[in-house]
Amino acid sequence: MLEKTLTPADFEAKLYEGWEQSGAFSARPDSPAQPFTIMIPPPNVTGSLHIGHALTFTVQDMLIRWRRMQGRDTLWQPGTDHAGIATQMVVERLLGTQGLKRREIGREAFTQHVWEWKAQSGGTITRQLRRLGASLDWPRERFTMDEGLSEAVREVFVTLHEQGLIYRDRRLVNWDPVFQSAISDLEVESREVKGHLWHLRYPVEGQPGRFLTVATTRPETMLGDTAVAVHPEDERYRDLIGRHVILPLTGRRIPVVADEYSDPEKGTGAVKITPGHDFNDFQVGKRHGLAALSVLDAEARVMLEEIEGDLAAVDGIADPDFVRSLAGLDRFKAREAIVAEMERLELLEKIEAHVHAVPHGDRSGVPIEPRLTMQWYCDAATLAKPAIAAVEDGRMQFVPKQWENTFFAWMREIEPWCVSRQLWWGHRIPAWYGPDGTAFVARDEAAAQAQARAHYGRDETLTRDEDVLDTWFSSALWPFSTLGWPQQTPELARYYPTDVLVTGFDIIFFWVARMMMMGMHFMGDVPFRTIYIHGLVRDEKGQKMSKSKGNVIDPLELIDSYGADAMRFTIAALAGPGRDVKLGRSRVENGRSFITKLWNAARFCEMNGIQADPGFLPEACTTPLARWVIDAANLAVREATAALQAYRFDEYAAAVRRFAWDTFCDWFLEFAKPALASGDTPEAREAKGAAQHVLGVLLKLMHPVTPFVTEELWHKMGYGPELSLIHTAWPEPVRVSEPEAAREEMDWLVGLVSTVRGVRAEMNVPPSQRFPLLVQGAGPEVLARGQRWLDTIARMARIEAIQPLAGEPPKGVAQAVLGEATIMLPLAGIIDIDAERARLAKERGKAEAEAKKIAAKLDNADFVARAKPEVVEENRERLAAAQAEIARLEAALGRIAA
Repeated sequence: MLEKTLTPADFEAKLYEGWEQSGAFSARPDSPAQPFTIMIPPPNVTGSLHIGHALTFTVQDMLIRWRRMQGRDTLWQPGTDHAGIATQMVVERLLGTQGLKRREIGREAFTQHVWEWKAQSGGTITRQLRRLGASLDWPRERFTMDEGLSEAVREVFVTLHEQGLIYRDRRLVNWDPVFQSAISDLEVESREVKGHLWHLRYPVEGQPGRFLTVATTRPETMLGDTAVAVHPEDERYRDLIGRHVILPLTGRRIPVVADEYSDPEKGTGAVKITPGHDFNDFQVGKRHGLAALSVLDAEARVMLEEIEGDLAAVDGIADPDFVRSLAGLDRFKAREAIVAEMERLELLEKIEAHVHAVPHGDRSGVPIEPRLTMQWYCDAATLAKPAIAAVEDGRMQFVPKQWENTFFAWMREIEPWCVSRQLWWGHRIPAWYGPDGTAFVARDEAAAQAQARAHYGRDETLTRDEDVLDTWFSSALWPFSTLGWPQQTPELARYYPTDVLVTGFDIIFFWVARMMMMGMHFMGDVPFRTIYIHGLVRDEKGQKMSKSKGNVIDPLELIDSYGADAMRFTIAALAGPGRDVKLGRSRVENGRSFITKLWNAARFCEMNGIQADPGFLPEACTTPLARWVIDAANLAVREATAALQAYRFDEYAAAVRRFAWDTFCDWFLEFAKPALASGDTPEAREAKGAAQHVLGVLLKLMHPVTPFVTEELWHKMGYGPELSLIHTAWPEPVRVSEPEAAREEMDWLVGLVSTVRGVRAEMNVPPSQRFPLLVQGAGPEVLARGQRWLDTIARMARIEAIQPLAGEPPKGVAQAVLGEATIMLPLAGIIDIDAERARLAKERGKAEAEAKKIAAKLDNADFVARAKPEVVEENRERLAAAQAEIARLEAALGRIAA
């Protein structure tokens, strides 16, 4: 017997353990079934389950469970990413609690500590994914630093180097002074900072008393200036183009160059150019052949090695001793000293308060530095071309399609990819250096020694490159390295290319595009055929979740409170294409209410002797009620299947909810109560047969999104052994006798009861009050139908009788049109018609005022331009709700207008 109260914790862990131990999630490479493969976006080994993961993995699990039920050989490849910088930070912090420092214990000992930490604490997120119900093929779990994947990384690096697609170069990178490493753009977050704009005067050479004023937010980098740029059409500075200014403090002569990078409308219209410390300036420097000087070291302290030879004393402008006094100073201390010295020299024109975006390391929390360093690069532009072509010709498709534009914009303007990192945790670059700095790239040290011997003509001592590879390098190989490449395994032949990639838009370039490039280059085929891009999870108001706002939602807390199924169903219901998911506890509570509704419906069936009946023949049903509900189940099957095929998870959730809650629970079971109470009659047997049939269909339809409760009910209601729903075939529509006639009759009945209930609610009719229902304009068949279902209508709509009306309607009736007939509720003497009319008119006025206020706000172009997108969207939703309320109140007033 089902428990009266649904308690998901009673069965979730038990069911998951049973599925996993029985091998229910396992791929079957020897199966004749068509494969269906999804590669998990490998979460960081340091991570724990957050609400974004809940969205990504719920979507993937829905697809896998659905395809598994369709008979496909499903592989959902699990694994985690070694997360170079994040893991190094975690372990360094742990060592700090023991009084140890990374550089004191050395690389080998530190790496050992990382592996020990990984063994003890690195599996948190994989355990949490089990709580979510994710049906991953766990025995196949991979780690981006395991031996097989490490071999793949070495093979790819060496091959690309041999092909000239990996090389060393000195370029600007995002540099984190805390970690003292290059970091990727994804590890940089832009933060608004209240700073200053310093206006500095640069004396014009040969024109005493004339200055070229530049505005800068970073005075400390002026030590590395090699030019000042002005717009070629800026009349204020046209005569200075080609001349020189004297760089204050250092005495260096630097040219005035004409470049459209300088905006005459911003600041002073003149821009200091520091190619060694600014990405835009670096490009200007390349265009004009300027030197790129570094004046900050790896810890963002002033260093003078590259400018020492340029220092020159210029009376009242430059003092080499002052510049030398800055050596070793932190960049912000140096800024204070430089500003003070410029003010003393009367070369500081003014200081303005200035709010601007400053890039910060997302983990260190400090401003990053563009820094000129020697790094390893990958020729991404060459690798991008086949990937671009594959999207253009449809071999890979983005869903929603508009994300192709984002992909093309990045890929067609792609820069060389910096693949080296100055860390200790990660795939160490397979390069060794000879005594003269010559690099030898090889799969192992013996091969590097052989290259060196051939180069030098003798054995030489080689030094291994200290750097490791960017984490995204190894994850770019994920679709094929996890299947055994570079070995030609049966799994590689069977499961590559994969079918679907599910991920967020923020890593289209960092991960998706790079998997495309590597897959096309090394496998000769696309890594996946479809890329489903989902939005972000935001709070109920559409705001981005952040700890500072206090609106972060913990998915594990939601699972504890409401069950995994409730959270999964809510996520699916909100996951529309191209939209962010607005999630809050109240919405998950609604999801739980739906799951509880299903549980209670199954319990009602059980109490009424309804159990699975394998011998039931849907096509043999004769009653309109049975034929109608089976036909509705067929429609739900078609809608749910089409929605999943189109990656419309919101429509899939809507289809199953509409059928389960509305059709099955609210209507069919209510309509069936008289038959169920009639004993062992043909009507009762058919009602029970139809009920068990559609409940079974419903459990199958809902299993991909709510796997736990459906599996539990499947067994308890007698549809199959324990843990068998996961492998049960996806439902197909069945044959129904004369479905149109059944649909016409039952839809009329639903419409009648709904209309009467709606009017009663609108007019505040007390639930205990009953009255006859007047019907005008109805034909004989409709009237006969009303009499056939009179007991049901009387019970559900709380009326006394159905009475045809031939003449004029009496006063004080509320009217509504239903098909060919007009139905009337005689409310005179039951409610105060005038008072209700006044109440409805007042509510309509309030709704109209609200709609007018919101519409005025949305008509304000300045508001739409300046407000946050989520605020604009919230106002549009409020306007739509207000307009719907106006329409409802108009209809209600229309019913009692006479």
